Amino acid sequence: MIDETAHHLIEARRTHRAISAASCGTPDAKAAYAAQDAVASACGWFREAPAGHWKSGGPSRDAVLTHAALPPAGVWTSPAEAQTWPFRLRGIEAEIALRLGRAVDPALAQTLDVRAAAELVDAMCVSIEIVDSRWTEGLDAPALAKLADLQSHGALVLGPWVSFAPRDWRAQVCRVQIGTQPPVERQGTHSLADPVFVLPAWLRHATRDGSSVPAGTVVTTGTWVGLLHAAKGDLVTVEFPGVGSASVQL
Repeated sequence: MIDETAHHLIEARRTHRAISAASCGTPDAKAAYAAQDAVASACGWFREAPAGHWKSGGPSRDAVLTHAALPPAGVWTSPAEAQTWPFRLRGIEAEIALRLGRAVDPALAQTLDVRAAAELVDAMCVSIEIVDSRWTEGLDAPALAKLADLQSHGALVLGPWVSFAPRDWRAQVCRVQIGTQPPVERQGTHSLADPVFVLPAWLRHATRDGSSVPAGTVVTTGTWVGLLHAAKGDLVTVEFPGVGSASVQL
């Protein structure tokens, strides 16, 4: 089933044509992650190097967090131009990305709590995740099918990096402008209350095969505004006052 799921996802990426998630027989999260790895290997995303960019997150602290290593061709610096990128969907998630200041090996990853993990971060930036799907069902595909498909990842835009320091994330404001839509503003709405919360689970996942995560690796940490919808041609701008901003022309 892993090979079949990976085959369909590889074909969907090659042809830019979605396929029904009914063809995804992934039985559990372990198999979904194996399908992620198989697609990455077949597409040559990382070669012999470790992934440089990841996504991690979940709907609450009580949920099992999910993770995906991101294709480097779809990681862009703000201001980004994406008008020629073959998106089917253009979901927008406004996020904070974190960058590791030192390497993390499996032994260290096993010891981490949120406070210790925060000490590993040297920088942060505003990020925009563009949500997409290789399944015809899109965001209505089964959860494990979405996990196999990099948790519905399309592309990632990173704003300028600033030094990381602990802050009151409950007071943090996030503003999003999508084309001519009314602006969206939220405060303190990260689903995990603190973006750093993803780090221990993500680092244990990323080192589960015995490899280390290098210094400079980036993880984006989940949306502050749920999922917003954009259209081709829209200019999307996300601002986190005190952190920075990022933009992408879709």
